[in-house]
Amino acid sequence: MQDQLFNSGPVYQPLASRTRPQTLDDYAGQKHLLADGKPLRKVIESGRLHSMIFWGPPGVGKTTLAMILANYVNAQFISVSAVMDGVKEIRAAVDKARMAQQQDRPSLLFVDEVHRFNKSQQDAFLPYVEDGTFIFIGATTENPSFELNSALLSRARVYKLRSLEHDDIRQLLEHAVRTDQQLNSIGLQFENGALDRLVRVADGDARTALNLLELAAGLCQAESSNVITENVVAEISQESLRRFDKGGDVFYEQISALHKAVRGSSPDGAMYWFVRMLDGGCDPKYIARRVVRMASEDIGNADPRALDLAMNAWQAYERLGSPEGELVIAQAISYLACAPKSNAVYNAYNQARRLVAESPSYEVPEHLRNAPTQLMKQEGYGAEYRYAHDEPEAYAAGENYLPEEHADETFYHPVDRGLEIKIQQKLKHLAQLDEKSEYKRYK
Repeated sequence: MQDQLFNSGPVYQPLASRTRPQTLDDYAGQKHLLADGKPLRKVIESGRLHSMIFWGPPGVGKTTLAMILANYVNAQFISVSAVMDGVKEIRAAVDKARMAQQQDRPSLLFVDEVHRFNKSQQDAFLPYVEDGTFIFIGATTENPSFELNSALLSRARVYKLRSLEHDDIRQLLEHAVRTDQQLNSIGLQFENGALDRLVRVADGDARTALNLLELAAGLCQAESSNVITENVVAEISQESLRRFDKGGDVFYEQISALHKAVRGSSPDGAMYWFVRMLDGGCDPKYIARRVVRMASEDIGNADPRALDLAMNAWQAYERLGSPEGELVIAQAISYLACAPKSNAVYNAYNQARRLVAESPSYEVPEHLRNAPTQLMKQEGYGAEYRYAHDEPEAYAAGENYLPEEHADETFYHPVDRGLEIKIQQKLKHLAQLDEKSEYKRYK
């Protein structure tokens, strides 16, 4: 009875595993690396692999590519997962590679999610990379510049893998239907539009595409059908969220794109990336906070109303919530994108910060100090202070409000756009009054 239970049939393999490509000719995507004459293709064809980091989103074929590379150089493929494994598994992998080395066979160690290993665990690979115990290939969805040790990065070349194109996903699915024995046995077909919808839902992720295809095939079989319809695709996908990793690379890439679209005066681009982030599950309050920053950094005094509108949008969202409040943020984003741009305040602030950080802590000049007590007055606090409201045009011409050591510094340079045109004109006029004045604070 027990033997029958444990030997009742073959071990189940997911479709993504059953149809995993074995050669570069069957591998989908990454033409920027693998087409004839491209860098990684040249390395493979030379037969001399070096240590590598595959950086890219999930489901783009990092593991599969590493397996193919091992096949090309007839290397033993050893896999370690930073999510599941630790020091014990790393040691076992090293021992396995050494045994193969004694038989004159190279080994390729593939470390999935390598960024999940801490610094000491990453350092543990370095001696074996150095002495050639194995060819090291790490896979990561995060930016290696931030997540991997510089020592490991210096010994491995980083290759950026991209999300698969729609055509790549379509070919992948059609190939699976043709060649997989289980799918082929039921004569699986697609209704008009169903394949395209499945491709869109996969969103550049090969693993997701194949998993959804397998689910669709199972649903068809349960209904005694061999045709995947658009309704079937809708049912299995359930409007699944697009690729979005809160706190990861994609998150920062998309908010960067939104910010740059606003700065570049593209309301269409800004609206697209705003909706993409919402579609991916981003908290609208995070976007609202960033929009306030954009209003100050990129519009500034060219249109001070932008900051008011951004703040009001944030507050309105907190009162309305989703989905009503998202429209208010969209309104603020479109206004900011169309507003005149100035980074004069942003530059002035950063210039002042650098100066303060690099300079001694100069004392406040006596004429700018307050003198609430008699002793302070006797010490000269507030002496010769000129009350601007009592001066012509409410401006104390020739006065200086900086420490004497920085008397000639100028931080704020208004641009020739929006309200800052008038601000620039006023500051120019005040500078002319300073030039004409016989009074000079620091002579």
